[in-house]
Amino acid sequence: MILLMPRLMARSKRMPIPEELKDFALTPRHLSLLALLVYDEEATVKELAAGLQVASTTVSLVVGDLSRQGILERREDEADRRRTIVTIAVEHRAAVESWLAAGADSWHTVLQPLTPEERGVVVGALLAYERESMAATGQPD
Repeated sequence: MILLMPRLMARSKRMPIPEELKDFALTPRHLSLLALLVYDEEATVKELAAGLQVASTTVSLVVGDLSRQGILERREDEADRRRTIVTIAVEHRAAVESWLAAGADSWHTVLQPLTPEERGVVVGALLAYERESMAATGQPD
């Protein structure tokens, strides 16, 4: 596992950016945020920060950058105007989804033949590894 995990992370960071997105200078940190928005379709900055386990100010900076480039759209939450709802701009959604598809398809291929219980063991082991590695380095949850 010690040899495998860095290889997996390195491969995910080398996923080729679709041609339509190459001019935007996207990085792996953008990929994580965009992945959350692909699966949830929209979220608040606070929800994105919680999902990424980073400060809301960090997410606000990334969202601001991607919004200025037109990749993300922001709008006020009608129920609470203090909250901002973030979503991927319609014109870039397909390109972002194609960027993420290889990783998602690979996980589907690997996990599909497993029983629900076996999938639970895999996910549980990865979550336990995350918790233990954070505890070993003194990082907060």
